[in-house]
Amino acid sequence: MLSLQRVTSSSYVTMFEANVRAMLLDHAHCEKKAASSALNMMFRYPDRPELVAVCADIVEEEIQHFRQVLQIMQARGWQYGRQMPSKYGGRLAAHLRTAEPHALLDRLLMCALIEARSCERFQLLGAGLSDPELAAFYQALFESEARHYATYLKLALTYFDEAEVRERLAFYAEQEAAICALGEDAPRLHA
Repeated sequence: MLSLQRVTSSSYVTMFEANVRAMLLDHAHCEKKAASSALNMMFRYPDRPELVAVCADIVEEEIQHFRQVLQIMQARGWQYGRQMPSKYGGRLAAHLRTAEPHALLDRLLMCALIEARSCERFQLLGAGLSDPELAAFYQALFESEARHYATYLKLALTYFDEAEVRERLAFYAEQEAAICALGEDAPRLHA
């Protein structure tokens, strides 16, 4: 369903639990970036009313998730702050085509795959974390990420031929799997 070509190891939950503070900080940054990506599409494609309306809803929901992560951090006495950017998003963005209309398709599919990866990992965390508050939080977010994945994919299918969408999605899924295999220098939500 999620178009992912690489399954996250069950050891991801153990890594998360060993680095909860860093992972929550990264999660907050990811939610902020997700809101920013949807907002940027609204600015870039104002002539696409379906996209603008859908992205406006996504922006609101991602900001709500950002605030929820901040509340969890604050309740634990942890502050939100700067963080070196993850390599995951940049590595995916390196494959974006710049000429329209292909740039729109690539942006939609990149966002879809990022949401799919979040969905997969939030499901693991919801089912596997020993902290009941965090487990419930990630279980609740799981559905939202799945919906965002489906929404971005539906937008792609609204503007592009299904065969083209499927072909480019397969390409991006392959790239995303390779990027996940590379990992990160520090604990990250999408590493």
